Amino acid sequence: MAAVGLVVVKIGSSTLVDAEGRLDRGFIRSLCDQVSELVSGGTRVVIVSSGAAAAGREVLGFSERPSDLATLQACASAGQARLTQAYADVLAERGIPCGQVLLTRRDVMDRDGYLNARTTLTRLIELGAVPVVNENDTVSTAEFAFGDNDMLGALVSALVGADLYLICSDVDGLYTANPQEDPSATLIPRVQEVDQRLSALAGGAGTSFGTGGMSSKLRAARAMLAAGIPTVICRGRRPDVLLEVARGESVGTRFEARPGAAHEGGRKLWIGLAEVPRGTITLDEGATRAVLERGASILPVGVVSSSGSFQCGDVVSVRSSSGDVIGRGVARYSSEDMARVRGIKLDVIARFLGAERAQPAVHRDDLLVL
Repeated sequence: MAAVGLVVVKIGSSTLVDAEGRLDRGFIRSLCDQVSELVSGGTRVVIVSSGAAAAGREVLGFSERPSDLATLQACASAGQARLTQAYADVLAERGIPCGQVLLTRRDVMDRDGYLNARTTLTRLIELGAVPVVNENDTVSTAEFAFGDNDMLGALVSALVGADLYLICSDVDGLYTANPQEDPSATLIPRVQEVDQRLSALAGGAGTSFGTGGMSSKLRAARAMLAAGIPTVICRGRRPDVLLEVARGESVGTRFEARPGAAHEGGRKLWIGLAEVPRGTITLDEGATRAVLERGASILPVGVVSSSGSFQCGDVVSVRSSSGDVIGRGVARYSSEDMARVRGIKLDVIARFLGAERAQPAVHRDDLLVL
């Protein structure tokens, strides 16, 4: 029945909980029914599930999202057990084992850790289990946090070599405008590249239960385009949505590169999805277009500013002229040197610092566009 061999399904908090912020066990049962049908048809499934902190609010008696990190982490701890058990109980009724995998960026920021995570996930899948993956919010700090599970799902998809990444949200997909504000907005059914025009359509997080908005979903979809993994953003509570997408039916917004498009290798995906950025460089409009439209290296002359403290060889975030994060890459200058050479052409840098110092700020071979 299914058209894919391995699908990663990301479930957002706003989809997983009811209006009062409690885990919607009826929805989880419906979701697991679909997973069971996929598994019986030969499709392997990985679930990347948000909702631990939201579930913990119910356990610990909070009516609103706490504002301090320690309480949020306590909610995540209390809720993670309930969240995983909710999946495990329903899947067990259908004869499907469930494995919990908790990750932080610290776990995968070195290459060995990245490969170890891949080995564990791959073995769980080989053994017929459905891994339920979440960020380990109980110990994750701002420095090492993924920030939202859209990017975690993209990382997991790259780790396991998924055939499809499905982002189940509380919206039907990407629209031409905000449908809550513009009644003439229409759904965009298919995207082959994420450009600045599409990025401008993205808004912020829409509920108190989620951390990601359409912007984070577009970044994840762009990374998956680079990886050659089709991505679908759709409404998670649509009946049988997993089955419809797996059958290749037109649901939500499907991101899939043009036939024959080049795909990025594992190292670039690791740089962009797993490594922790140590700083940020911001590009002018011309450099932004060169990166997004031509896949160019970032030259110092196109850098208008930098922030953070980083060394040559550290990963930095790359921001567009409008301030959006458009990629991550390995810096070829320290933050101190970047401040000196930004805005200067390579031949001028070579004249004053020597030819060996006249390097791109970030070479295209070390840059993943998000």
